Amino acid sequence: MAHLNWHIDLDIDRSDTESEATATLRLPDTTRMTTHGHAKRNPSDPEQAQVGEELAAARALNDMARRLLRKAAHEIEDATHAPAHPHP
Repeated sequence: MAHLNWHIDLDIDRSDTESEATATLRLPDTTRMTTHGHAKRNPSDPEQAQVGEELAAARALNDMARRLLRKAAHEIEDATHAPAHPHP
């Protein structure tokens, strides 16, 4: 079995009320995938920067997962000439 190691760069910018995450993945086939996630604190909530960072990161990574599934589905369809619906 071959061992592969993929790295996702996850950058987070935050202010007192918002967090923005950018996830970037470079695949062995030279595909570069970049996704974004955003979180905004409700003004009535206490300030907890880590929660906003986690939400923004989770949203960026969730979008990355959906895009990888779509990419895999297209590759399966190209190879098999049949519809593909990979499950998350």
